[in-house]
Amino acid sequence: MDAAQPLPGAHAPSPDLPLLFATRMIRLFGYGLVSVVLVFHLTASGLSESQIGLLLTLTLLGDTAISLWLTTHADRFGRRQMLLAGALLMSFAGILFAVTQSFALLLLAATVGVISPSGNEVGPFLAVEQAVLAGEIPPERRTGIFASYNLVGSLATALGSLCGGGLAQILQSRGMAPLGSYRTVIFVYAGIGAALAVLFRQLSQAAEVAPRDKTQTTPQAPPERQPTGRPPKLAMRLGLESSHTNVLKLASLFTMDAFAGGFIVQAFVAYWFHQRFGVSLAALGSIFFAANVLAGLSALAASRLAKRIGLLATMVGTHIPSNILLLLVPLMPSLPLAIAVLLLRFSISQMDVPTRQAYTMALVSPSERSAAAGVTGIARTVGAALSPLIAGPLYASVALASAPFFIAGGLKLVYDLLVWRVFKNVPLEEARDSSPRAGRQGS
Repeated sequence: MDAAQPLPGAHAPSPDLPLLFATRMIRLFGYGLVSVVLVFHLTASGLSESQIGLLLTLTLLGDTAISLWLTTHADRFGRRQMLLAGALLMSFAGILFAVTQSFALLLLAATVGVISPSGNEVGPFLAVEQAVLAGEIPPERRTGIFASYNLVGSLATALGSLCGGGLAQILQSRGMAPLGSYRTVIFVYAGIGAALAVLFRQLSQAAEVAPRDKTQTTPQAPPERQPTGRPPKLAMRLGLESSHTNVLKLASLFTMDAFAGGFIVQAFVAYWFHQRFGVSLAALGSIFFAANVLAGLSALAASRLAKRIGLLATMVGTHIPSNILLLLVPLMPSLPLAIAVLLLRFSISQMDVPTRQAYTMALVSPSERSAAAGVTGIARTVGAALSPLIAGPLYASVALASAPFFIAGGLKLVYDLLVWRVFKNVPLEEARDSSPRAGRQGS
């Protein structure tokens, strides 16, 4: 036991940390790249707003089913193999989206492949990478590492958004048809998936579950489950044991938050700015470049704030003003004001993300981390998958185009109040860590 202990608490980072930061950056660059042009691509392919909403819903639902299996089996069958599978599905989706205008084939790509309409994480990557990071860094550094991890992702998404909109506009200015320019961007996305597959093969054995985590599962799980009077069969199938009750509660609340967020995915918001104010593709890329840079920087501030007031308090306390600002975006009478409020919102919108990730990891035992991250991540994907089906027709209506902002902001405020009420007195697994203690006492 003592011989295995230095890895999590070592001062020198594991060789996997820079590799995981690199894969995060490359992947989020691809998501940002495609998110700005995705709705434009589907419109140019002849799809209606209702079909686009259905397609985006199935994109996330298909991703949910595949990612659920990959993440809940990662600790047993190998984290590296599951990350490799996700990268190949990402490349598959990009190729099929780029080469066809057939609605049926696009549905196939959306359901089976991995593609992000929001610019945010989809697929099994985040859950598995979180589990690897949590195992290779000490608890007291975890929130800070997750903040940096989210920062590089946000910066990469920002750069991808800038490049996606800019590349499409440059190609169109040189005589390429709009559809052709969007296809070029999506082919680049497919290439990024292939590059990720190569990188994931370089992960070390340290990325897998340590033997001590697996051996702890058997003696610890039965006493935790005995008070319930019945074995949590569904939870065990998902890879959850002693922490299953809290994880499933957290997952249900994350579903609500993500459902609300699905009304304002980046692809839809970009389309809204174009329709409402006539913003060009290049300008949209610049707007979301700035927005994602601010979002990434806000994640860094979360680490310091969480040390003072706790993880849960940071999650809720920064999320509420962010959602109030979201409600104000469609009320702005001019483009500069709308952009200003949007950017102000992004400047605090991601402060809950690294704290949410650290909170989830602290809530469970080491042997359940991939499963907990996977289940909560999939819950978010399920929630986000349902709302585009409703949002698509709303954005298509001049009278109702602003309604998604109000729906999203209102539901997110309800989520904030519920997550605080349910978890404010829940003790965390890692009672030794000062941040989790703060999370337990008042966060």
